[in-house]
Amino acid sequence: MRITVLGGGSWGTALAGLFAGQGRETTLWIREPELASRMRQTRVNDVYLPGIILPDALRIEHDLPRALVGSGVQVLAIPCQFSREFLEQARPHLPMRPVVVCASKGIEVAHLATMGQVVEEALAGLTPIFAILSGPSFAMEVAKGLPTAVAMGCANDAIARELQGLLTGPMFRIYTNPDVRGVELGGALKNVMAIAVGMLDGLEAGLDARAALITRGLAEMSRLGVAMGAQERTFMGLAGLGDLVLTCTGELSRNRAVGLELGRGKALAEILGSRKTVAEGVATTRSMFQLGQQHGVDLPIAAAVHAVLYENAPVRETLSRLMARNLKSE
Repeated sequence: MRITVLGGGSWGTALAGLFAGQGRETTLWIREPELASRMRQTRVNDVYLPGIILPDALRIEHDLPRALVGSGVQVLAIPCQFSREFLEQARPHLPMRPVVVCASKGIEVAHLATMGQVVEEALAGLTPIFAILSGPSFAMEVAKGLPTAVAMGCANDAIARELQGLLTGPMFRIYTNPDVRGVELGGALKNVMAIAVGMLDGLEAGLDARAALITRGLAEMSRLGVAMGAQERTFMGLAGLGDLVLTCTGELSRNRAVGLELGRGKALAEILGSRKTVAEGVATTRSMFQLGQQHGVDLPIAAAVHAVLYENAPVRETLSRLMARNLKSE
């Protein structure tokens, strides 16, 4: 079955190289024509995944209709906030009942929609079959062939098992999970917590503080997830705890890096202006905060991150207010 990976950022490039290296017929669609041209010549994505040589078998394409011809599985690796617009553009070139495997993590700010909802709404009438890959996975480590395990949320058991067999490789292990909402929320919400941990690390608040925030952050993620229809146990798995621990502690974490700079006193605009890659947690913080209010769920850590990002609250004072909250049982 032919795979088309849509989006040539670090994660899309890593996945395309992985699938092609496993012998799967794979096309990588790149938005930037100059980058696509260079990649065809050098086999390297020098902007988003430098130093990684892609398999010769990987087809690199800039023309979207051509990239989708004969595609049996579309792996969506477009940043969350741009996915709806992209899918609307891709829609005329997709078949009925397209199999869309989402590799993006986030919650759309404009409609407070999860990625599954974005795909369903943007491709309404085509009856898309949706799955989402999420879990502790840095693009560079996957691209280097290091051992990785992720979860794939898919409500259709037969399709889930077929995709599991298609996409799993010797060093890329996929576990299926029918709780789509839990898998997609785990992957999105942990980015907010990673920003919070980064801020603590920037303040040199210590390892005790980091461990406490990860633990209480997981509780917030679970509370909101359950309120939105997810299963609590999903947040104890790869898409929840696994991804949370990696993103909050790994040196390759984009979201932790943003928090780290905030904790060291840099302004958000300056931080984002210097980055080539997207830190989805910045936008997801706004979505998580609003969803908490909408569902009546107490999210003190998310509210604190929101205050720093969008209300100009000083990081150290925000930490002090968080620690001074009314005492309660765990």
